[in-house]
Amino acid sequence: MAIDLGKLYPFVGKTLDLGGLSYHYLDEGSGDPVVMVHGNPSWSFYYRNLVLALRNRYRCIVPDHIGCGFSDKPGDDRYDYTLSRRVDDLEKLIDHLALTGKITLVVHDWGGMIGMAYASRHPERIGRLVILNTAAFHLPKEKKFPLGLKICRDTLLGTLLVRGFNAFSAGASIVGCKKNPMSAELQAAYRAPYDSWANRIATLRFVQDIPLTPEDRGYSLVSEVADGLERFADLPMAIFWGELDFVFDRSFLKEWMRRFPKAKVKSYPDAGHYILEDMKEEVVPLIEKFFAETECGTAKSPSSP
Repeated sequence: MAIDLGKLYPFVGKTLDLGGLSYHYLDEGSGDPVVMVHGNPSWSFYYRNLVLALRNRYRCIVPDHIGCGFSDKPGDDRYDYTLSRRVDDLEKLIDHLALTGKITLVVHDWGGMIGMAYASRHPERIGRLVILNTAAFHLPKEKKFPLGLKICRDTLLGTLLVRGFNAFSAGASIVGCKKNPMSAELQAAYRAPYDSWANRIATLRFVQDIPLTPEDRGYSLVSEVADGLERFADLPMAIFWGELDFVFDRSFLKEWMRRFPKAKVKSYPDAGHYILEDMKEEVVPLIEKFFAETECGTAKSPSSP
C-alpha cells in the first residue's frame, strides 16, 4: 500500500560516511544527549514518537544500523554484519557528534546488545538507561531458542522466507503489537526499507549472528558485556516490557530485574515486542516522567513509573 512516510516520520535525517557507506541517523533537539538504539527488523522509525516527545528538552540521536532504515544496504563483500561491527559504527557516530555530558541510552531488541556493548567500552559516558524488550546477556537458562528464529538462523528455508518473502519484517509488524495491533499503514512503514532481496540482507544477518554457543562469533563479546553489567547497577534505570514478546519474554525481564534490583519496572501482560508502539500512549509519557525525575548519572527518585 502507498504510505506517507513524511507524515509518519517528520524528520530530516543526517548521514555519516563509514568507509564509503552512508550511515543514516536522526539528530533532533538540543540538551542532554539521548541515544536510542533500535533492533531487528525495525529501524529508527520505532523511536519516532519518543523523539517527538523529548526533542524540545533533549538532543535525540537515533541511528539506522547499516542495512536498516535509510542507511545503505551493502552486500557481504562491503560490510561485516556482526555485533562488533555494529558497536564500532555506534562508537564512530557518537565520537563524530562529540556529545557532551553523560549519555542516556534507550535500547530495544538487538539495540540492547549493541548499546550495552558500547556502554561496556565507555562506562564513564553512560548516565541513565531505558530498557525495552531486549537483552545484554546470553539466552536465560529457562528460555528455549524459538523455533521460528532457529529456522531463520540455520536453514536455507529461513533464508528464502526472510529475503525472498520478507517474512521476518512482515511477521514482526503483525505480531509485535498485541494490545494495540498496528494499522496496515504502520505495518507498511515498518516494512518499507526492506522491499527487495538485496535490501533484506540485514534482517537475515542479524538473526544469523545470534550467538548461542562459545563457537559462535560474538559469543565472547556477549559474555564480556554481561559480566560487566554490574558497573551500571547504580545508574537511573527504567524498564518497560511487553510480556507477550515471543522472544524477549518474562525470562529476560526476570534476568534484568535480578541484575538491576533498583530499576523502575513497568511490565504489561497484554503487550508485545514493540512496546513503544503497542503501549505508546502510556509508555512515552512514563519515559518523559522518568527523565524529569532523575538526573543523568545520579541516584533515582523513589517514585516508580
